[in-house]
Amino acid sequence: MANPFKVPLNAIRAIEIVGRDGTLSLAAAELGVTPGAVSQHIRRAEERLGYVLFERTREGMRPTAALEAALPHFRQGFRALADGIAAIEQSHSGTLTLTAAPAFAARWLVPRLGRFTREHPEIEIRFAASVTLVDLNHSDIDCAIRLGKGDWPDVEAEKLLAQPFFPVATPEWAERLKAPADLANVPIIHDEGTMVAWRDWFEAAGLEMRELAGPRFSDPILALEAVMAGQGVMLAWDMVVADALALGRLVRPFDIAVESCLAYWFVTTAASARSRKVRLFRDWLKREIAATGGRAA
Repeated sequence: MANPFKVPLNAIRAIEIVGRDGTLSLAAAELGVTPGAVSQHIRRAEERLGYVLFERTREGMRPTAALEAALPHFRQGFRALADGIAAIEQSHSGTLTLTAAPAFAARWLVPRLGRFTREHPEIEIRFAASVTLVDLNHSDIDCAIRLGKGDWPDVEAEKLLAQPFFPVATPEWAERLKAPADLANVPIIHDEGTMVAWRDWFEAAGLEMRELAGPRFSDPILALEAVMAGQGVMLAWDMVVADALALGRLVRPFDIAVESCLAYWFVTTAASARSRKVRLFRDWLKREIAATGGRAA
């Protein structure tokens, strides 16, 4: 049996990343070295072990069967190391780093964060708004609020609130909508990155899908701003429009809502879940949602 200490830890880390992503360049970017340095790590590890670890193909570096079997152990080991470092840092760090989608953050979370800060002035919030699914096991993010089914691998996910969706508009546009069929005669604001579909809503209304036309936005916040500026009708999540509905800036033209299989989830790693600051934020978030049902107070 080969002595594992013949292979430096940096080389094992390079092997694990290339085994995950299949390219030297991505591994180099994650490690902060050149692709040539990553290649050298792999070549020297193969020489020391006496085994070929990767098949070099046109599509990239493909792990051999032996390495494929070893990669889960490498990943488990690096997660354990990360957990150990996190355990040390947790007792000294007063900064909570969290991430959520910009639309949810801007329309629901950020207006309420002041209440958490007043409860826990010793905890400083660092917020990273992103539509990208951040890998919590390979970042400095303590926790995430995600919309989905809660089936993400290698994380702990706690359900916060199921999310129905429905059309919203300004009161002026709503007056023109006497029946769902009238949606074909008004501008429809499309969020290109949305996880919901008008077809599902029309099906819930018991109607055939209509031809809907209107401006399209790649940014959900801009789409929502367009709706509140009176430019048309939009299909929206409950919590994203909760405050606008409570203030009367938007209304629901119809009572029909689709009870989707999606929900907002509080997501952490096994290590960060044990952190006091993460537990305090999670408990505050759940109280905030419970007090208002996800809607504005």
